Amino acid sequence: MHNNVRIGIMGGVFDPIHIGHLFTAEEARNNLSLDKVIFVPCLNPTHKRNDRVTTIKHRLQMTYLAIKDNPYFEVSKIEINRPGPSYTIDTIKEFRKIYGWDAEIFFITGADAFLEIESWYKKEELFTMCQFVAATRPGYDLDKLNPNFKRVLKIMEIPLLAISSTDIRFRIKNKLSIKYIVLEEIRKYIYDNKLYSKERQASVGNKNR
Repeated sequence: MHNNVRIGIMGGVFDPIHIGHLFTAEEARNNLSLDKVIFVPCLNPTHKRNDRVTTIKHRLQMTYLAIKDNPYFEVSKIEINRPGPSYTIDTIKEFRKIYGWDAEIFFITGADAFLEIESWYKKEELFTMCQFVAATRPGYDLDKLNPNFKRVLKIMEIPLLAISSTDIRFRIKNKLSIKYIVLEEIRKYIYDNKLYSKERQASVGNKNR
């Protein structure tokens, strides 16, 4: 039914999504001749973060806003609709059910995510189910990656990858500009909903007490 289709899966927390994510997806689409790239916001990240993850309602809406002008980009709620931890292998299995084994599936994410590959759930099985694509910034030390894993990894250098969601959240908390590092629609959404500000963090914290 979907034979020979080439699909990019862009996994991430997208908290918030920024132009580095979008540029990476577009570069992957062009360099790998992908038919489309599907953004998959993660519901429950399996790797801990020091600060609270923004609710999926806001992260999903920002992802929709970010990709709306690119006809080759889609958003999937596969991980949102699945209870429990957001394991990559479960996501790839669901896409295999949709597109079949004739489809070529490329899982795209930042190279830093692969530094923890040893802790990924069922990684050996996962390696057999899709091609991994690691996006790196110029000058990134590839020797940090597991040498066995590097053999099955496509490396894609992205100049804009120096931008990070962590830095954007820091900039907002400290009242610094995020203009030009996120799309204008995203910047407006963040400020309209008071995301990432110290005042919002305090408000959320108080509600949880």
